[in-house]
Amino acid sequence: MSHLNDYLAEKRAAVLARNAAVEAGTAQPAQLKASVKAEGRSGVRRLRIREHQVISDSPPDFAGYNLGPSSPELQLGVLGTCVTHIFLIHAAERQVPLESLEVEVTGVIDPRGGKPGHEQTPIWPHEIGYTVHIDSPASREDIDALFEAVERNCPILNLLRNPQTIRAEVKLVNSKAKAAPVAHVAHAAHAAHAAHAANPLAA
Repeated sequence: MSHLNDYLAEKRAAVLARNAAVEAGTAQPAQLKASVKAEGRSGVRRLRIREHQVISDSPPDFAGYNLGPSSPELQLGVLGTCVTHIFLIHAAERQVPLESLEVEVTGVIDPRGGKPGHEQTPIWPHEIGYTVHIDSPASREDIDALFEAVERNCPILNLLRNPQTIRAEVKLVNSKAKAAPVAHVAHAAHAAHAAHAANPLAA
């Protein structure tokens, strides 16, 4: 038995436990959160999710330092990780043996998108596709059924295929505006102290 199949045995126990929680009505939605901060000087985007960090950067031709993948590349990668995970989940649930599993995702991003002469060119990653490389003794029928289950249940794949409304807001903080009165008060206090020092009896 391969190490991947060893893992699938563990995965099956976790999948069955999750399914049981859903059936029992004890499963609850999970709140997701990610934050991104632009680093000073480099402009590198530091992505924080729980205790994890990922660096996203641009290539040199876009004022980047190539310290990490770009956002469109990360999106393709996220699709790949999700498709891979859902394959593992359903292979474990259906007890389909897998010697190896690899998902390759491709897409196009065109910097001319939306510019004059390219108004119809998408500004978002497009022509996205994925290829799954599977080494398995299972029948073609079992693999096709596994693939159909993944297509139906993969969260990120279906997120990209189905449009939705995304809430957005901008919170403006003007730190310089807040600092200015403090500096003014300090300056006034310094002036008063200087005047008192020049004429102590004036107070």
